[in-house]
Amino acid sequence: MTRLQLTLFADEIVSENIEFIRRTFNPEQHALIGAHVTLCREDELEPLEKVMANLEALEFAPITIHFGKPVRFSDEKGVLLPAIGNNTPFFILRELVLNGVVETPRKHEPHLTLIHPRNATCTDAIFEKIQKIDLPESLTFTKISLIEQEMGEKWQVLKEFYCL
Repeated sequence: MTRLQLTLFADEIVSENIEFIRRTFNPEQHALIGAHVTLCREDELEPLEKVMANLEALEFAPITIHFGKPVRFSDEKGVLLPAIGNNTPFFILRELVLNGVVETPRKHEPHLTLIHPRNATCTDAIFEKIQKIDLPESLTFTKISLIEQEMGEKWQVLKEFYCL
């Protein structure tokens, strides 16, 4: 099975503490994919040809997403950084990418996953440690990556689309 996704990868230098958390408390997910905010999931990318045409024609400015404090989710097994504040540029970018593909794109709240409950579990002790780590209040994204995953393997970048 092959999965496709459009992703906004976090800059490794700015997200050093994010990657530290992921590497320490969720090494399996860390090995599969870098810290990121998902722009479009696989079920939104058909027909891919139209999405690719939209991306090729797209002119977009860097997108800054502001994040709140870490929160637990999925029966407290996972941890994410929720986006806070005005995320209109993110939603507009989704609409432009999905123009002519999805009539009304669903409201996909941006977030960055620190511990994915699929392959790790957050405990109270781990969450206390995470809350003490200095995390960026915002991240700026300058490219959109089309990525692919084959049967649980590491995600591979197929193509990148850069902002103005």
